[in-house]
Amino acid sequence: MNRIRSLCFIFVFPIVARAEVNSPNILVIMGEAQGWASMSVPQDDRNPEGSTGNFIHTPNLDSIAQHGMRFSDFYASSPRCTPTRAALFTGRNPAQLHMTFVGESKKEGGVNPGDRVIAPETTSQLSAGIETIGTLLKKQGYATAHFGKWHVGRENPQINGFDENDGPNSNGGPENVDEPNPKQCYATAKLGMDFMTRQVKTRKPFYLQISHYPGKQPESATPEMLESVKRRLGNRLDIMRIGQAAGNEEIDKTIGLVLAKLKELDALKNTYIIYTADHGAQGRNANGALTNGKGTVWEGGLRVPLLVAGPGIKAGQFSHVRASTVDVLPTIMELAGVPSSMLPKGLDGVSLVGVLKTDPNTPPKRVHEEFVVHFPHYDKDEIGPASAIVYQNWKMIRVFETEKRMLFDLSKDIGEQRDLSQENPNIVLALDNRLMDYLRSVKAGMPKPNPDYVEGGEKSGDRKGGKGGKGGKQKPMMKEPK
Repeated sequence: MNRIRSLCFIFVFPIVARAEVNSPNILVIMGEAQGWASMSVPQDDRNPEGSTGNFIHTPNLDSIAQHGMRFSDFYASSPRCTPTRAALFTGRNPAQLHMTFVGESKKEGGVNPGDRVIAPETTSQLSAGIETIGTLLKKQGYATAHFGKWHVGRENPQINGFDENDGPNSNGGPENVDEPNPKQCYATAKLGMDFMTRQVKTRKPFYLQISHYPGKQPESATPEMLESVKRRLGNRLDIMRIGQAAGNEEIDKTIGLVLAKLKELDALKNTYIIYTADHGAQGRNANGALTNGKGTVWEGGLRVPLLVAGPGIKAGQFSHVRASTVDVLPTIMELAGVPSSMLPKGLDGVSLVGVLKTDPNTPPKRVHEEFVVHFPHYDKDEIGPASAIVYQNWKMIRVFETEKRMLFDLSKDIGEQRDLSQENPNIVLALDNRLMDYLRSVKAGMPKPNPDYVEGGEKSGDRKGGKGGKGGKQKPMMKEPK
């Protein structure tokens, strides 16, 4: 508690944003595999126990949450990093971008005999011709920078509008090592602080994104942090969990350095701070009350934090408006004063500024009221390639290997433990039609039957079996459909 209190003085935002204030700065911090229970404060006031980490200590992220708004029903656009990062930069669903997976090894794109379907071709390179947060804000006179995990291609981020950057880094960081942290979490913080200092000195508004590398191993923390966490947790966890806690707390410490620099520069009062993550934590039981995690379309793979603090945003709020990664770009554009007429056509996202500054529980109007995740790839789920759609209180998962549809009422079953598809065939049909209509509208790549399928043959992906999840008691999450 003392560490949290010590940072509260940092946040002093005007409750009403004044017209004469200069264009605001934007600081975006992206976590890697940080799910619904990866912070030491809850993501949902309706389900605090199920949305809070029970062994990770994150005082600086907690301070952002407590001094701004938490979106309890916020979804990553994909359960994998490359698609979600592309969605954040562009405001477009990964299905529209044809960036629905990651290229992690030479085996990616191959077909094994035990695969019932063949996944569609995909790209991991963000096109140079598409508008991004970087290109749009540069037109408004912003200085732009990205430091850390890029992971949307091998071209320099300059081609996508980020003039200052430390390269097109993937999981290995600039040095391509197994564990970039703790070295890189401090390096990216220093780069970010230097960038902010120069822009404030020249009175130029800035967009800075710091995208962190994983902090899930003992090697991703300093020996001092590891010993500190061992003393705090005692013997109740194994060394890997202690390492995970230490790695995340090391990252949180560097976030505190960046926030302190903003205060030192007297820039905090005119800066919006946004924190989110690329997908849920890895593991079947790693995301509190939610089922499964990274690499799956279950809630644990998709539901992540969204914290927003800054001028005109009241402290300590929760929003129960459903939103997703594609909404970050249009939100930032409105915060920066960019007219909606100047946004590119075909965005999937909408601005959340009305939620942030007017009513935390009135959703913005959307062309597509449903939220769609298209993940037609073999990865970490035994069900194989799948898509999911969330509409009102319902969620349907379509499994492409078997054409099975599963239906869950998230207002009563956020743990996705009870499949209601047999009792509600009309709802399943309606959701399936909505899902497929959207995928057709963006010309999404679809899996095809494998003509050489062999029963019992070797399968692609990293499927361990079982969906995990705790389910358990919870308060209602969403309204019943009208």
